[in-house]
Amino acid sequence: MSKHGDDRYDPDTRFLLANERTLLAWIRTSLTIEAGGLALAQIHKEHSWLGVAILLLGGFVAVIGFTRYRAADRAIRAGELPHAGHGPAIEVILVVTVAIALAIAQLTFLR
Repeated sequence: MSKHGDDRYDPDTRFLLANERTLLAWIRTSLTIEAGGLALAQIHKEHSWLGVAILLLGGFVAVIGFTRYRAADRAIRAGELPHAGHGPAIEVILVVTVAIALAIAQLTFLR
C-alpha cells in the first residue's frame, strides 16, 4: 500500500479483490446450505420445518460473510489487518449442530 502525504493509504487492489473473492466464497457456501435446506424441505414434507431451519442457517451464513467483508474492507482501506472475528467459529458450530440434528433425525423420525 502506498502512503499519501495526508496519512491516507491507497489500498492494494489485490487485497480488495481477494476480499471480494472471499465474500463470494461465503455466498457460495450460503447458497449450498440453502439448497440443502430446500431439498430437505421438499423430500420430507412432514418435517419441512427442519429444511426451513437450514434455509435460515444459509441466510445467516451470508450475513456473516457480508459482515466480515465490510470489516475487512474498512481495515484494508485503513492500512490495518482485519480482525479475525467470531463468524467462522459460529458457522462451524452451526454446521456441526445441523449435521448432528440431521443424523439424529435420520435415525429417529425421518424414516
